[in-house]
Amino acid sequence: MKHIKYFFPVILFFLVQLQLPGQLNVITYNIRLNTPGDGEHAWPHRKADVINLLKFHRADIFGLQEAKHEQVMAIDSAFPGFSFVGVGRDDGATAGEYTPVFYNHNKFKLLDSGNFWLSETPGKPGLGWDAVCNRICSYASLQERSTGKRIMVFNTHFDHVGVEARKNAADLIISRIKTMAGDTPVILTGDFNLPPESVPIGKLSGFLNDAYHVTKLPPHGATGTWSGFRYEDAKGKRIDYIFVSDGVTVKRYGALTDSRDGNFFSDHLPVLVEVDF
Repeated sequence: MKHIKYFFPVILFFLVQLQLPGQLNVITYNIRLNTPGDGEHAWPHRKADVINLLKFHRADIFGLQEAKHEQVMAIDSAFPGFSFVGVGRDDGATAGEYTPVFYNHNKFKLLDSGNFWLSETPGKPGLGWDAVCNRICSYASLQERSTGKRIMVFNTHFDHVGVEARKNAADLIISRIKTMAGDTPVILTGDFNLPPESVPIGKLSGFLNDAYHVTKLPPHGATGTWSGFRYEDAKGKRIDYIFVSDGVTVKRYGALTDSRDGNFFSDHLPVLVEVDF
């Protein structure tokens, strides 16, 4: 009886950890580009924490923003069970920031992938409308190996200045999802540099569901997602989002406040959702 008493809690622990088919954890995370100007917050000082956060929260799929080539390579090396899609926004290869989609390749088979620029010429690198930076969206069409279920994941980073650029970027992404996804469930992740009441976010949330509003459990953690690295600098603005199509159920949502010694691991908070599709 003594052994049985300890046996059941162990079984319960593993049942809680068990992930059913069609169930996954998704994270969107602006990891802040690698620039020495960040001083104590520069990438070399927080690289291990960013990687450990993604591992600790058991992300099956994660979309990153502001990831320079060396950051993508570092994360890729730390996740041998994962693959990624995405390119640098400045040349379609390795120059400039990526918006990569990382996925567990033991769980998912890649069916298709690609990139398009948020501009009037989405097939090639370039500025769009009144944007001040090249902006890109990377996507992956994935098939769950155990069930054959398909899902499409889009990841992007909107311009931080261009008013018309952000409106038109929302229209472009909606158009591409309609054309490419069809009836396939969709997840859209990204740093949109806009609050929920803005016109472009209104367009996206009119087409897809803002995970913050449709989660089965109340939203967990912080409301805002821009942090400025430190607790005392957090502004409480929600500008990082995960949107899902009607074929995706959001079981839980959280803006994660993992930190060390009063410092966050980026100037944005990661957003995590657990979904069924």
